Amino acid sequence: MLLPPSPPHPALPFSSHLEAYFCVYTPASTFHLLQRQPEGEPQRNTREGFILCLFSAMAAKSPHWYSYLKVTLSRENQRVEHFQKAENTLLIVLERVNAMDPRFTVEYSRNLEALDFALCAAEDEVTMQVPLCIDADDLLLEECSGKQNGSETVNHENCQMPGTCSFRVAKDGSHLKNWTQEDVFSVAETDESSGHIVPGKVLCLLKELIIAAIVHCKHQSLIRPGELSAERLKDDDIQLPLLISSGWKMICFNIVPVIRRKQGALKLSNCWQEKGFPQGSVSKVTQKAEFVPASYSHWRYCTKHPILKLVQIVSNLKGHYLDSLRLLVQVNHENWKEGGKKKGLTSHHLEMVLLWATHLFPSPEDWISLEGSVYRLLVVLLCCLVTKDLPHFLYPEQNLFQDDGVDLSNLYPKVESFACTPELYLKFRFATREGNTYKSMDNGLKTLLHLPAEDKTYWNTAFFDMLLNKFQMYQIKDTERTTAMSNILSKTKKMVNNQH
Repeated sequence: MLLPPSPPHPALPFSSHLEAYFCVYTPASTFHLLQRQPEGEPQRNTREGFILCLFSAMAAKSPHWYSYLKVTLSRENQRVEHFQKAENTLLIVLERVNAMDPRFTVEYSRNLEALDFALCAAEDEVTMQVPLCIDADDLLLEECSGKQNGSETVNHENCQMPGTCSFRVAKDGSHLKNWTQEDVFSVAETDESSGHIVPGKVLCLLKELIIAAIVHCKHQSLIRPGELSAERLKDDDIQLPLLISSGWKMICFNIVPVIRRKQGALKLSNCWQEKGFPQGSVSKVTQKAEFVPASYSHWRYCTKHPILKLVQIVSNLKGHYLDSLRLLVQVNHENWKEGGKKKGLTSHHLEMVLLWATHLFPSPEDWISLEGSVYRLLVVLLCCLVTKDLPHFLYPEQNLFQDDGVDLSNLYPKVESFACTPELYLKFRFATREGNTYKSMDNGLKTLLHLPAEDKTYWNTAFFDMLLNKFQMYQIKDTERTTAMSNILSKTKKMVNNQH
């Protein structure tokens, strides 16, 4: 949340006779002032006033950061408005689809998609799920043997993250007869099932329904000419792209049918503790598993919504959690992507970095200042770039950089240069930056960043506190954390000395 500039004195939430006196006080003097205030409302107002002054002082100390964030937030608000306008058009079409075939439902609560689109800076695509009206818990889930393209299969301690699979209908599943029709079903009897729901057929049917719905809506003047285009629809796609006008530009909504079913609590290893998040957050967001088409014949497990739900939870925490993500997403778009290429670091990569930073820096004290919050994401990102491994937050054995087309070696110097001289980058540019020269710390940083690749035990708070200290951003008073950081610093020094 962007902190407002200091309001004029009459608007400050404390008594007028304290205004000039209070705003110039040191924290120690303020404590004595608070002690002298009577219990109740005046004392609470004085505390709130002190917090306002403190935040205003932070903004004055880091004007580049807050100015850049202010513009970013302004653009984000515009993107939300554009999304909502285009979404209204899409809902008209999906309502007609539902009227023609109730097996496809309309989901009106799209807060996650709106958040996702708003955080994407300049990307004009968003995935929209169309839930199937089916009691998926009664379907027989059959995991595929062998690794399929697009699978997210990994082993995580006692829990395997499901990959590609098929959904079979039991022989006694008479209540699922709507899903045993030829337009979505393939007969292939086994001892337990009569056949399976074919994602390719579901997609083909949904595509036909969408086209028919568009024709109907245009004929009824529910959609204006030029407001929606289905020109990108292809027969072999595993998603259905629709271009919809937002009043300013076209937004691509990638329509995807989804099967949702309950799943047991995610089993986490003993060394993976839920730090930094409200208790029970991970189990809350993983109560349901979502499956989307992976190919014509198979479905795949999708973690997009659980991750977005965690980002949404983080956005409600006090501090600059989401602001730090917003800022880096914009910096990435302005400075780290070459010529606006799609290949490169995405907002979804940075969302994963935010979740890891929230976990690794669990104290509210970590997120008080905007600058310090951004550096908490930066040290995690730099480490992932050097090790060429961005672990999935829920399934750490999955590397999100693998086969993702990201030029990590070219990206690292850009990110390190920003970390060294952020003031050079906190500007909005309307032309491609040319003749780049990137700053580097040249103090053994890269060697340190590579340690988690050699020893996974380095992936902890103490190690990343040490990296923060390298950038002079470690300002935590917790003695236990400071001691742990000192210990790991001594450990790394001994290791380096032994190597020489």
